[in-house]
Amino acid sequence: MAQQKDEPYHITIEVENKQCRMLKMLKDSGIEQFKVIDIRGVAGGLTRHLVGMSTKQINKIPSGSFKIKRSDKAKEEILGWIDSTGCEVCGTILSHDSFLISGRNVEGYNIVYSFITRNYESFQSIISNFEKNGLKVKILEVGKYKPKKKFLTEKQERVLWFALKMGFFAYPKKIDTLELSQRLKIKPSTLSEISRRGIRRLLEHYFKT
Repeated sequence: MAQQKDEPYHITIEVENKQCRMLKMLKDSGIEQFKVIDIRGVAGGLTRHLVGMSTKQINKIPSGSFKIKRSDKAKEEILGWIDSTGCEVCGTILSHDSFLISGRNVEGYNIVYSFITRNYESFQSIISNFEKNGLKVKILEVGKYKPKKKFLTEKQERVLWFALKMGFFAYPKKIDTLELSQRLKIKPSTLSEISRRGIRRLLEHYFKT
């Protein structure tokens, strides 16, 4: 079977995820508002969630279950890692080589997930897997990467599109150079060179006009 060409899609879905033990732990702790910023697979079949919540909520979480990564006093927000097992949604996204951009709880056990898949076939497979496992899924948005082919090379466009979507240009950064290069499966030095040349082209065009 021929390998599918990478044609990235930006997907937003709403899922009723009663299987998520991380979500259940937060709800049992009385926490109703939080953000899921990143997910990663770790040893032992665990999923590591980077979660953001208000500083007022941190004391409600069971001791030892929340590893603080960063505290933003100005925004009264704390970011930290929570490890859990048994999350079909996060596991499926990770197993299809897709990248979570963000997640937020909306009501009950419903979470809105925004993520990038490498092609349309991966997106279809993810949704099919959810439905096979009895998850209620509502597709909110499907956006395809569309190269402009004006000022940048195809490689520059693709790298900068991923970087923008993944929060590389956000403040503070959601992902660093090493993490982004790993997800794009290129060397950090290659990522740096491609993005630098691409940004230079954009700036040259901007200041010429």
